[in-house]
Amino acid sequence: MFVSQSMTKQVVTIGKDSDVYEALNIMKENRIRHLPVIDSDNLLIGIVTERDIRSALPREAFKKGSKGENAEPKSQLKAKDIMSIDPITVSPQFTIHDALLLIQRSRVGALPVVGENNRLKGILSVRDLLRAFINVLGIGDPGTLICVIVKDEMGQMKKLVDAISQENISMGSIMVARYWEEGKRAVFPYLLTQNVMGIKKKMVEIGFEILDPMEWYLDQLPQSRDE
Repeated sequence: MFVSQSMTKQVVTIGKDSDVYEALNIMKENRIRHLPVIDSDNLLIGIVTERDIRSALPREAFKKGSKGENAEPKSQLKAKDIMSIDPITVSPQFTIHDALLLIQRSRVGALPVVGENNRLKGILSVRDLLRAFINVLGIGDPGTLICVIVKDEMGQMKKLVDAISQENISMGSIMVARYWEEGKRAVFPYLLTQNVMGIKKKMVEIGFEILDPMEWYLDQLPQSRDE
């Protein structure tokens, strides 16, 4: 899935000469934390975040109901005074996987999406990414996540998928992760059913090991020095 399919296209923006209190009120009204700053040609020139505004305005400005009517000296600041210049951006052709890694590495909460000549096309937030991955993984539909331990060798995934298909069970998604025991992998099918006793029994009968997903998670945690 590409960024163009997941981004917010109707972007709330401000100009570089917008008052900081105005930016704050726009964020409150739209329940957002990032405001791309654009020029008259819709070219991205910066971004203002809630953190930027918190650093620029007194704490009282963030109290519920505050609209900045009693402007203090810092209210004379403009967006151009506090914005981040040359923010990290992505192209509409980026995959959501690329965007997720970029957000993690850059430690930002949103990425402006730009096309040719740095013209703003949209914005991709962590919320947008979560929604996209929920759709990709199929976990928006009721179902059950199971953990199957398989040998790390050719043919195992086909054997697993065939077993699920033979039970007439649909899958929302399937993920593969590492396992602590060498030569094995943990496979996580998300089955679109609540009745999984039959398929679990069949998995064991054909040679797979069933593990509670939480047990796998706990096995991955660093061990305490006292243990």
